[in-house]
Amino acid sequence: MTIFIVLWQKIRRHQILFLFILALLTLFIGAGLFASAEHTTFFTALYWAVTTATTVGYGDVIPHNTAGRLIAMGVMLTTIPLMGAVFAAWAAGLASLHIRRLLGLEHNWTHGHDLVIYGYSPTVANLLPDLVQAHRTILLVADVDSSLIPQEVQLMAGDATNTHVVEKSAPHKAKKALIAGNTDGEVLLTAIALRHLAPALPIMAMTQSTKVAQALKDLGVEYTVATDNLMGQTIAKSLETPHAADLLLSILGSDRYRLSEDPVADNWVGLPLSQLRREFSGILLGLVHNSEVILGVERDPVVASGDHVLYLTPTTKPS
Repeated sequence: MTIFIVLWQKIRRHQILFLFILALLTLFIGAGLFASAEHTTFFTALYWAVTTATTVGYGDVIPHNTAGRLIAMGVMLTTIPLMGAVFAAWAAGLASLHIRRLLGLEHNWTHGHDLVIYGYSPTVANLLPDLVQAHRTILLVADVDSSLIPQEVQLMAGDATNTHVVEKSAPHKAKKALIAGNTDGEVLLTAIALRHLAPALPIMAMTQSTKVAQALKDLGVEYTVATDNLMGQTIAKSLETPHAADLLLSILGSDRYRLSEDPVADNWVGLPLSQLRREFSGILLGLVHNSEVILGVERDPVVASGDHVLYLTPTTKPS
């Protein structure tokens, strides 16, 4: 069922395809009703519907009763405008494509970007201003109006779940990628395409459930965030500890601090986290070992090669 929902959403985003499928449905329904009302074969009724919809109208098949004439009027009033809209949109799309190429507006994105975002959602809309400050060049691959995104963000209009569109964005030359579709199905499709085209690309994916987040990790997506789980846990902790959300926002949303993650230095290997925390110049929040964040509250792990540290540093020097 989820596959059909994702397919329907993809069809709705493509105006020409949506109108064409709607015209075909109207055509076949009209042919079926005409065959029943005029007591003829479905093929003959379909032939009549096609000649009517294309305004050819040979006149060799015509309605002979009131029901048939009503069906004919319905087909003419629906299918003909729909087919006209399909051809008009198709012609406009071709003209726009040629004009963009003539003016040099058609990009192949052969150069790499600091960050490529695949998909658009309300969360991405809120993140874009902060991402612009943190990354030099950002490419957004999505079906979205360019007026909705900051001018600093380059837009590649297209379906982020389409492998050809993803390939055109040159993911193998990007430094990082963020996947943020409207549904978990879209996120999975984009992740599969990215892993195939750019196996070494660091990817972060935003999902709505922890199950999909685990599935993405199985696909090789290093970093996943289950937004519903994150929001739920934050609200739940805020009910127990009223200032928990304020603490999280002060760490992540403040301009006075910078949250960083770096590999451990060679001289840190073998030290207990508690000792490293005493010697660390900034505020050491925790240790990342085998993709697990260890705060050092319930245990005091020993720093190993390949670990990372999460720490806070002030963005400005104290006066």
